[in-house]
Amino acid sequence: MKKILIVIALMLCTWFANAQQKTPRQLFPGLFEAVQSSDIFPDNKTFVDCTPKYTPSLIMKAYNEQLGKKGFDLKEFVLTNFTVPAATHAFQTDIEDGIRKHIDTLWQVLQRKPDAASKLSSLAALPNPYIVPGGRFREIYYWDSYFTMLGLQESKQTKVIGNMIDNFAYLIDTYGFIPNGNRAYYLTRSQPPFFSLMVNLLAKSEGDAILTKYQPQLIKEYNYWMMGSAALANNKAAHRTVRMADGTLLNRYWDESDEPREESYIKDVDAAQTTKQPLPVFYHNIRAAAASGWDFSSRWFADAATLGTIQTTDLAPVDLNCLMYNLELTIAHSYQIKGNQALYKSYQAKAEIRKQAILKYFWDEKTGWFGDYNWTTKQLSTIPTLAAVFPLEFKIATPAQANKIAEGLKANFLKPGGLVTTLNFSGQQWDAPNGWAPLQYMAIDGLENYGHSELAKDIATRWLKLNIRVFKQTGKLLEKYNVVDTSLTAGGGEYPLQDGFGWTNGVLLKLMNRYKFDEKQGE
Repeated sequence: MKKILIVIALMLCTWFANAQQKTPRQLFPGLFEAVQSSDIFPDNKTFVDCTPKYTPSLIMKAYNEQLGKKGFDLKEFVLTNFTVPAATHAFQTDIEDGIRKHIDTLWQVLQRKPDAASKLSSLAALPNPYIVPGGRFREIYYWDSYFTMLGLQESKQTKVIGNMIDNFAYLIDTYGFIPNGNRAYYLTRSQPPFFSLMVNLLAKSEGDAILTKYQPQLIKEYNYWMMGSAALANNKAAHRTVRMADGTLLNRYWDESDEPREESYIKDVDAAQTTKQPLPVFYHNIRAAAASGWDFSSRWFADAATLGTIQTTDLAPVDLNCLMYNLELTIAHSYQIKGNQALYKSYQAKAEIRKQAILKYFWDEKTGWFGDYNWTTKQLSTIPTLAAVFPLEFKIATPAQANKIAEGLKANFLKPGGLVTTLNFSGQQWDAPNGWAPLQYMAIDGLENYGHSELAKDIATRWLKLNIRVFKQTGKLLEKYNVVDTSLTAGGGEYPLQDGFGWTNGVLLKLMNRYKFDEKQGE
């Protein structure tokens, strides 16, 4: 009994310490704004990932004493008082060894050991090893990790997958949800809820007992996404839920903060100069787009062109609600395994209601496309995006709808290097001409579900050839690719093109194995 009490006490202490973790802006008021508004670090994420060498109170005391004195050098002060994060990885690729050997090596290079808890770092400590995406992304990321796991499964790295899922379960138990990433400044938002897909992926190799093992966390995640829904009136939203005019509940992306993102502080402050929205509303919309993973895309813009018109919180996104449908089905299945028929039927019913709502609100018969629904204007978005493939991945679409989506993909989205994210050349990274590994995979897998195997293989072949060609030219696997002009690198976004790259590696390996694609075919 004594040992059990000690363990519980330690768990409570860990929870309390993590729950109280402050962000760099909270710890270093004034200094934070000064650094992020300067050119000391080209990327705002660098400073928030720095580790203080001394307690925040000592650093702030020194800063307030030295500020304004003759000869004060802000950069020198920062470098004296903080340890700047090192590059995620630095190793020499041997292109001659081939892309499979490269990926096998990256699984080791991108893996991090369990974190040592620190009150000074912005890092939220994790108890198990994990894979980071690469480049500036030095921590675990939520939806990235599922696509990384697809490759880990192909590499027979089941233990690593289990460790990562355990980390996500730990985050759910600690914070009540899975943050965007394991950093203090991400603790106001999540990302697309892929946890149920991760659990199902592990269950393929470990058996259905995995679903019951993680059932408590699956339910906690569901409750996080549905928080506040019980008291919602029709045509109202709260946190991540929206109650439609007919009383049906759907979900939206949301971030609890209405201030500039700390990791992109000056970008957000500058962008705020372009909007007519009240600043708290604008920052909520910016942060909600970051929660979607599509930061940024004309998908979220009222005028389909400019960031200042961003309206993320007004939209019920089709992909998010398909993911929630899968979460409901997974929880139902976990109760079925346990023999709890009442709760099995309850969650099955929730999933069926959501499926009918997806077909009602997100399908546009005129265009033959699934889109996002603006619950404030009661209109479908007019911006076609690759999010339309999610109802195919989760087998929600009717065969006729799937045929329409396949036609639209082939006619409008299919480019020399794979599928373009949207048809808009807005300058944002989640728009044309860029293609992204996770969306290629969801489209390919979704098309296979409905028998469109020839198109699926065509998309996969174009994407694989592009990935392999760039690797042979540069020795790198990149975060995103220009699929329209494959001779150019991808652009847009708030930071330079990143190398690594977790989800690119995972999807590449998965597709090479699925279609028995030899890397020589990429020449």
